[in-house]
Amino acid sequence: MTEMVYGALPAADGEPILPKWWRTIDRWSLTTILLLFGIGLLLGLAASPPLAERNGYPPFHYVTRQAVFGTLAMIAMVITSIMSPQVVRRLAVLGFFAALVALALLPVFGTDFGKGATRWYSLGFASLQPSEFLKPLFIIVTAWLLAANQDLNGPPGRLWSFMLMVVIVAFLAAQPDFGQASLVLFSWGVMYFVAGAPLTLLTGMAGGVVVIGVLAYQSSEHFARRIDGFLTSEVDPTTQIGYATNAIREGGLFGVGVGQGEVKMSLPDAHTDFIIAVAAEEYGLALVAVIILLYAGLVLRSFLRLTRERDPFVRLAGVGLAATIGVQAMINLGVAVRLLPAKGMTLPFISYGGSSVIASGIAVGMLLAMTRKRPQGELTDLLSGRAR
Repeated sequence: MTEMVYGALPAADGEPILPKWWRTIDRWSLTTILLLFGIGLLLGLAASPPLAERNGYPPFHYVTRQAVFGTLAMIAMVITSIMSPQVVRRLAVLGFFAALVALALLPVFGTDFGKGATRWYSLGFASLQPSEFLKPLFIIVTAWLLAANQDLNGPPGRLWSFMLMVVIVAFLAAQPDFGQASLVLFSWGVMYFVAGAPLTLLTGMAGGVVVIGVLAYQSSEHFARRIDGFLTSEVDPTTQIGYATNAIREGGLFGVGVGQGEVKMSLPDAHTDFIIAVAAEEYGLALVAVIILLYAGLVLRSFLRLTRERDPFVRLAGVGLAATIGVQAMINLGVAVRLLPAKGMTLPFISYGGSSVIASGIAVGMLLAMTRKRPQGELTDLLSGRAR
């Protein structure tokens, strides 16, 4: 009688957490991430010893720190990927507001470490960059708002997500950090488009971005200097772009040999923003192609699994996370070969940096949580049910 009134009780799932996680996780994407992190450690061994020596540290100081950061990132990734999308959403909302407050307080308590942009908190033993953690959390919050907007009598999620995006972009532009601002704008635009935004609106927003870019060029010396350096017909060989371009040219197809590269001796960001130049010089186009294929495989594999998902929140969050990871990698690679102006953006899982690698671990953990196989979670189930 109870079942007739309230419905049958769901069967208890007695399967242990880790075996269930391993059975439902996208193991191809997980393997791709581990390979990218392994390549990052390999390149760190090549790129960081000269910098460690210049700074008075042991030769493998930065590699050891990256291994510690990477271990924390892998732990965060696994823990996050075990969670259900609902738990990820709840925790992301709390984390988002904490990261937003941290971002807003940067002008008061932050530091620029002599780089001309106040993006970090100095913790003494390490530094913290709030924008790295804010990106994946913003994607989850935006996906939640856009999905809620589709419900009957739902909140105006599109408007609220737009307002949040504008606030975050304004904070990032004030640092200035136009690279991270462009990523936040891109992730919002991708999810807004997938949620059903009219193309005319997105076209109008693209025009607005161009206008804002012109204003930023006229008002920000930091931004103008990078644009001028990108547009000039000749590359100064003593600049970061000059060193990176020469290293890529010297590397050729198979590189000059492990440990034989010269760019790490002169490029100050050889272990962070321009680590792909070290890969191209010592290992050649062969390793660079492998790295590109790994990022492309991660993004395309995630998109493929998300096409089967019928929960709009899961689809939007997964698309936003996968697209942002792919575009960040594309921007980093584009800067190194001078297809894009310098933006100070890391290569996910490969570049040195605690905030970058741990935030990337959390982001990919969220993506793996969204792409796990779930009962009754695929769009094909709904379609086949209608057909019957």
